[in-house]
Amino acid sequence: MTPILMVLICLGLSLGPRTRVQAGTLPKPTLWAEPGSVISKGSPVTLRCQGSLQVQDYRLQREKKTASWVRWIRQELVKKGYFPIGFITWEHTGQYRCQYYSHSWWSEPSDPLELVVTGAYSKPTLSALPSPVVASGGNVSLQCDSQVTFGGFILCKEGEDEHPQRLNSQSHARGWSWAVFSVVPVSPSRRWSYRCYGYDSRSPYVWSLPSDLLELLVPGVSKKPSLSVQPGPVVAPGDKLTLQCGSDAGYDRFALYKEGEGDLLQRPGRQPQAGLSQANFLLGPVRRSHGGQYRCCGAHNLSSEWSAPSDPLDILIAGQIRGRPFLSVQPSPKVVSGENVTLLCQSSWQFHAFLLTQAGAADAHLHLRSMHKYPKYQAEFPMSPVTSAHAGTYRCYGSLSSNPYLLSVPSDPLELVVSGAADTLGLSQNNSDPKTASHSQDYTVENLIRMGMAGLILLVLGILLFKPQYSQRSLQDAARR
Repeated sequence: MTPILMVLICLGLSLGPRTRVQAGTLPKPTLWAEPGSVISKGSPVTLRCQGSLQVQDYRLQREKKTASWVRWIRQELVKKGYFPIGFITWEHTGQYRCQYYSHSWWSEPSDPLELVVTGAYSKPTLSALPSPVVASGGNVSLQCDSQVTFGGFILCKEGEDEHPQRLNSQSHARGWSWAVFSVVPVSPSRRWSYRCYGYDSRSPYVWSLPSDLLELLVPGVSKKPSLSVQPGPVVAPGDKLTLQCGSDAGYDRFALYKEGEGDLLQRPGRQPQAGLSQANFLLGPVRRSHGGQYRCCGAHNLSSEWSAPSDPLDILIAGQIRGRPFLSVQPSPKVVSGENVTLLCQSSWQFHAFLLTQAGAADAHLHLRSMHKYPKYQAEFPMSPVTSAHAGTYRCYGSLSSNPYLLSVPSDPLELVVSGAADTLGLSQNNSDPKTASHSQDYTVENLIRMGMAGLILLVLGILLFKPQYSQRSLQDAARR
């Protein structure tokens, strides 16, 4: 019985693997693309197939259409699972699967791989709704649109092309098409960067050029930077502006954004200046669309979290509304320091608000609602009491509530002269400077000592002069007697 049992055991061991192969249980292989499955037109790519057992051969198949290009690959590469494409075109695109041959049987097909070529159409535009600045934990919608009538759009997260979102497009009668993607959730612990593509429904694996990269900004709680503008916040069309975002927190990159816009103006690096980190954002030539409210954030290269946003900065575009206001001053453009002064901005045009600016004061401007005093609209800007800081050249502008960042033509300049400011300033400096005060006290004591010494000398001289006269009188009186 023992020899028979041994024979049966050997037969069972030898038939075991063959039985599994015949049952079609060879593990399915893995199929991937190097450097990726989304390739720009004309670039090289290699499809790789790898089985988990001893493999004798591989084969690659495209669904719905024969992959004729595979026939021209050298067999020694195919047997190793390499399927190279030296110059990809739309003819190579499609959905692929691969199999491997082992123990006289072919394995199950791999999971599908979609090979895509980009660059067939012009790039679409990707924007965030309502803004690319999203609170932590919030949701955001990304809109991909184009002037080309696409059948659908694809949204790809940077670094995660394996699982793109795909949506059918909506189209406008004029040929404009778009799709809106929802992105959830948003957290500051990672970077959220996206691109989108458009495609024709008849060729779903032939995509357009990629849109520009859109990065969502999720503000954190670290120290907010400061935002300033040169030469000033009120500019005329055609001028150029420099918005400076800086911080002493050592941030390596900065992002500038405009409230209500769907994209960021971003600089990846920093420009050290006197121990501070700073980035300059150039705007210009200025157009109407540049008017609005801006903020900036900073971040470190090793962190994906942005700082808290800066305080808002308004950019105002002059000369965009009809009408020129008139600026006057009461009681007079020449006043003495300490007096009360009121600047009056008036117009026969209906403005909802008036803006007053002072030349050289980049961040100092007053914005007041207008009052209708028939037959004019006006706003009063009181300055009480006036000081030397109020001296300078002023202009005023009108604006409408529909777009408060667009201004009228400026008024004629008004020069405010403040006299007596220098004397007042000198007195205040003497009173506030302890060294100056101590010097004044020293000079006073010294003068008193000198006056005392002079008085003493005069007293001694008087005594000396009086003594001879007294002696001579005494002798005369004695002689008479």
